[in-house]
Amino acid sequence: MENYFEEAIFKVERDEPMSWLIKQKDRLTALHLDMSETMVHKRILRKCGGDLENAIRSRCIEPCSIGYYINAMEDITTTTKIGRNWYKHSRDNKTSGKHIPKPNKPHEKPPLKCHKC
Repeated sequence: MENYFEEAIFKVERDEPMSWLIKQKDRLTALHLDMSETMVHKRILRKCGGDLENAIRSRCIEPCSIGYYINAMEDITTTTKIGRNWYKHSRDNKTSGKHIPKPNKPHEKPPLKCHKC
């Protein structure tokens, strides 16, 4: 179960904030029963990534419940582009395997042929 927590990193494109946060909190509380709630929240926020973690921490004043973190995370991920990838995955593009040649530029002359060969 500890491996599941360590491998889980929040991705805006893949994960939903509420279910991801609750799942991570349940995993941590099952592993460490004596851990305080603020420490649980800090460890979970470290898995969000730098910009997203900073944005959530600046909106929530500690100590607060998981509900505040869920609301802040949903608000940030839906209204801003914080935490998103800047590139699109190549598997999302559905292109055919055909080669499309570049169009010729009109101002270029075709290469000259040698008439001696």
